[in-house]
Amino acid sequence: MPRTLLAAVCGAGLAVCGAVMQSLLRNPLADPFVLGVSSGASTGAVAVVVLGVGGEAVSLSAGAFLGALLSFALVLLLSYTLGGSSDRVVLSGVAAMQLFSALTSFIVLTSADAETTRGVLFWLLGSLTGADWGQVLLCAVVLGVVLAICLGHARTLDAFAFGDEAAAGLGVHVVRTRLVLLCATALLTAALVSCVGAIGFVGLVLPHATRALTGAGHARLLPVTALTGAVFLVWVDTLARTVLDPQEVPVGVVTSLIGVPAFVAVLYRGRSRA
Repeated sequence: MPRTLLAAVCGAGLAVCGAVMQSLLRNPLADPFVLGVSSGASTGAVAVVVLGVGGEAVSLSAGAFLGALLSFALVLLLSYTLGGSSDRVVLSGVAAMQLFSALTSFIVLTSADAETTRGVLFWLLGSLTGADWGQVLLCAVVLGVVLAICLGHARTLDAFAFGDEAAAGLGVHVVRTRLVLLCATALLTAALVSCVGAIGFVGLVLPHATRALTGAGHARLLPVTALTGAVFLVWVDTLARTVLDPQEVPVGVVTSLIGVPAFVAVLYRGRSRA
């Protein structure tokens, strides 16, 4: 039961973050990991597991969470020093992603043995194996708070679809609102990644698929996206556990195998409409 509920909460959270990021940054390729949160979490987790940073006082999840926050802080520092526009945020996220990915690879290659490397790799690809009630409660609470914040900014997110200047003309404080929503989605993503690792394509594909059903209005888009993400990841986790039974496939591998053709289909559908 904890594993199933954690899968539902993580699927909902990643999908909501993806929908918000795509609208906030006006980038259809944006997803919850565009802020470098997943790569920072990976570095934090590897530092704890491989290097023993923090000793027994810091768990893998805590190390991943701290690494995610550190990466996001770097992205904020870079992007808002350069003006805080959506393009600067994306470029700063790419820079942080590459930096922390390189640090993760360096630590694993120079300090980890084969068994540790295999365990770290399984976590980095996304796994719900260690789910417990504490993780479910933590992620559910953060999801509830962040979803409430995003729904409270639903009309503001609609305004961002017309660009920063148009949003400002409608009375939106662009820089402040973007900062609030970026911090909220980064916090949720950090909490989820610290518990289950990096599960890709959920936040990239499902918002596009849901938007085709509900339209672009965020008051309807966000709750439906959350429900779609929850159902999707529960089914994917079930598939990951059973397809090669008794061996388990990392959830992130299955989401990528499903997400790539689904995303291509979404792209072709958008092209045909255009």
